[in-house]
Amino acid sequence: MKRFILCVMAFTLAFQLSAQKISVFDETVVVKENWEPVIPRPEQEKVAAKKLADLESKVGRKPNILIFLVDDLGWGDIGVNGGGVAVGAPTPNVDALARGGKRFTSFYSTPTCTSSRAMMVTGRQPMRSGLTRPLLSGDKVTTNPWGVEVTQAELLSSVGYKTALIGKWHVGEGENMLPHEVGFDYFYGLPAVQSDYTQFLVERQYADMIRNKELHDKAFQMQPEGLITGRKGGKREVGFEIRDLDDVRMIDEKLKDESIKFLNENAGENPFFLIHSFTAIHNDTYSGKDFIGKSPAAMPVKDAIVEMDAIVGEIMRVLEESGELENTLVFFTSDNGANEDVFPDSGYHPWRGGKGTTWEGGVRVPAIAYWEGMIEPGQETNELIDLSDLYMISLRLGGVQNKLPDNLYFDGIDQTPYLLAKDGRSLRQTVFLWNSTNFCALRWRDYKVHFKVFDVTETRRNIDASTLLDIGTAPWVYNLNVDPKEMSSEGHRYFEWGLPAVVTFMKRHIGSMQKYPNTDLGLGF
Repeated sequence: MKRFILCVMAFTLAFQLSAQKISVFDETVVVKENWEPVIPRPEQEKVAAKKLADLESKVGRKPNILIFLVDDLGWGDIGVNGGGVAVGAPTPNVDALARGGKRFTSFYSTPTCTSSRAMMVTGRQPMRSGLTRPLLSGDKVTTNPWGVEVTQAELLSSVGYKTALIGKWHVGEGENMLPHEVGFDYFYGLPAVQSDYTQFLVERQYADMIRNKELHDKAFQMQPEGLITGRKGGKREVGFEIRDLDDVRMIDEKLKDESIKFLNENAGENPFFLIHSFTAIHNDTYSGKDFIGKSPAAMPVKDAIVEMDAIVGEIMRVLEESGELENTLVFFTSDNGANEDVFPDSGYHPWRGGKGTTWEGGVRVPAIAYWEGMIEPGQETNELIDLSDLYMISLRLGGVQNKLPDNLYFDGIDQTPYLLAKDGRSLRQTVFLWNSTNFCALRWRDYKVHFKVFDVTETRRNIDASTLLDIGTAPWVYNLNVDPKEMSSEGHRYFEWGLPAVVTFMKRHIGSMQKYPNTDLGLGF
């Protein structure tokens, strides 16, 4: 496979991105050389442009953007995707968003937390930024990626938006790497992940470290203090100390309070951009005290899903009461698929694999767009969209796409016309799926094509007991309409007609990394 990729990269050295079609199946045009090619939808664009112009004329300012990002929530955890009550955790508030807006059944993330969050706030494949895994405080990076990358918060702030990330970050903990140090006006939350705290508190689970004095004393030197807060240009401070599991149970409640405070402080003034990033349902799961046993399943992770849904409902009510509902795009999604490795402390999906893989279970996640009066209610679509597109959508709404640098390649696509046109179609032709530094697969139309595959040797051990393997004679291909669980590859028998096209799409994608080189952080892996 390495030889195959090298041949592809060599082929693309002379390849120039242009409006010229690279395949008879290529529907895209190039808007800018360093932007991902898009499928033109002129009629949808007219609808979107008129809606946005009419709204700005009515309200007098640019629209707000609110993104709900849940941690490790599976595609099938929400009711409208077949979960909810059926799997022991009703999600009435999230389901209401779907009924009142547009539900995306083929929305893609990346296999793990850090890479997906990096893609969402840079608009770029993690391979380009080097943010393919968590940057820990002890890492010696040769390049601070945030000296290269441009968050949408930085660009939106430049035109008067108030910006905040409240909740889990997990895209660098070192100096000059937290949200308020990379463009956000305000940060309150976890620099990394919830299990960073619980591993020092759950003795039964982490007994081999906690009860071993030598390991205990060394490990506890790295114990985090609590939720961190900071404002742009200011220092980091502890906003909430985490000393025991009762404090852990309060984290999502604290995050909710901060988001509500931010919304109330900014209602009716400047437009705002807020990412509310839950700690739920990442292991180890401890719901708030008021939600213990409140799910029909009475399991910790199910209680946490019920709490998550209640928080979505409460924040949406505040948005309505503040008069900002009509002027706010709300997007709900998850950072990656369910983490089956921590079963039964995990979410649910009907696909193969899970978090840590590029099988559908690792990268196909729930997604809903809601915007009262702007997005026709009751829509559902199976056309392609991914996390990097939220970046470009945000820039379009803020009118700052022209502020993007020319020396970086942006994978995100402005899907605003897809969102705002009734029964709109996607402007994205292909979703490209990487795991760390390995190009693994792509999705084109309803076809999933694998160039590397995860071999999971033990049930539900997608992370802890899997191997990434090269393909053999031909790529593995699945028509997801008839084989959504990716059980029987039929590329050689039934997809020879399509293989030249998808290989050409891959060549163009990898070729862009020759013209716009990836950032080397000096991590070694």
